[in-house]
Amino acid sequence: MSFVPPSDPVNKKQVKVSQLCELCRCRKAIIRRPKNLQKICKSCFFHVFETEIHNTIVNNNLFYRGEKVAIGASGGKDSTVLAYVLKLLNDRYDYGIELVLLSIDEGIVGYRDDSLATVKRNQVQYGLPLEIISYRELYDWTMDEIVACAGVRSSCTYCGVFRRQALDRGSSKLGISHVVTGHNADDMAETVLMNILRGDVARLEKSTAIITQSSGSPIKRSKPFKYSYQKEIVLYAHYKKLDYFSTECSYAPEAFRGTARELMKNLEMVRPSCIIDIIHSGENLVLKPKKPKRTGTPKQMEVRTDGSVSLGFVDGNKCEKCGYLSSNRICKACMLLEGLENNRAKVTLDNDTSTQGTARLTRTLESLKF
Repeated sequence: MSFVPPSDPVNKKQVKVSQLCELCRCRKAIIRRPKNLQKICKSCFFHVFETEIHNTIVNNNLFYRGEKVAIGASGGKDSTVLAYVLKLLNDRYDYGIELVLLSIDEGIVGYRDDSLATVKRNQVQYGLPLEIISYRELYDWTMDEIVACAGVRSSCTYCGVFRRQALDRGSSKLGISHVVTGHNADDMAETVLMNILRGDVARLEKSTAIITQSSGSPIKRSKPFKYSYQKEIVLYAHYKKLDYFSTECSYAPEAFRGTARELMKNLEMVRPSCIIDIIHSGENLVLKPKKPKRTGTPKQMEVRTDGSVSLGFVDGNKCEKCGYLSSNRICKACMLLEGLENNRAKVTLDNDTSTQGTARLTRTLESLKF
């Protein structure tokens, strides 16, 4: 008896053998995996994608039973898929963990307020508790105010420092010591390239770590999507019809990461496996041992913004101002805030006419969305 390929229920045509899924050989392939160019069907793609993430979690012992885990939720594709998959795998494989959504409100009008609305919908869809921490609450600044004061080119520097600290403070507020983020394989490879392009050798060894935790810090971060391609995450969100926010941050185009992203995309067109190859290269990079320092010399030196110098501080110390973990006397966030406060306007306008007449109409029109 000759083999008869299955038919397509939509087009009512016989499927060619070359069009069959390379895994199950019983359904038509509709996806070519960006990672290895394998042609598979939708059901096999779901199974492979979820199984790879499960294997990453198990092989790296990311969770332990009874642990409370905060998911860094921004409303974007990565964090939305992360929340969906972790809840799915937790139910399927019985990890025994408690999941909580943790969002950071940077104060970017027209971007973060819309994405937080998506997170609130995800809260209802997945039945997970949600906690929102704002820059205004922590630092008395919003990113829009910071950009107006310091300029758009340095926006990612401020946001990166403040966001990392906000995640730690938010998890501490909830009594959680583990935060998972949606950093994917593309992000990891971009970080390796950025450190190479900037000559930041000291960070190369830790740039591909799946679990990061500072000495003396009770908060650890992990990345279950370390080996998941961004394109596959988008495909998974698309075929699962997940609700996510897809608009890019209005300040992101000015970031240096965009340069590394463009370089990596060009490499990916020539060699699809280059993303994983770059990650594996970063994992095997080892720094040359440092020469032993003379006794009696300070281990570290910090030059403050006011020109004063602090000596002899190591990782695990606390910031003198805010009490947050810092290897120096003053943490990076407080140093940035000090510079912002020095540039903040000292005088307010008593007769502000910006809410009257033509100015009021102009502001109203600017706030309209279509």
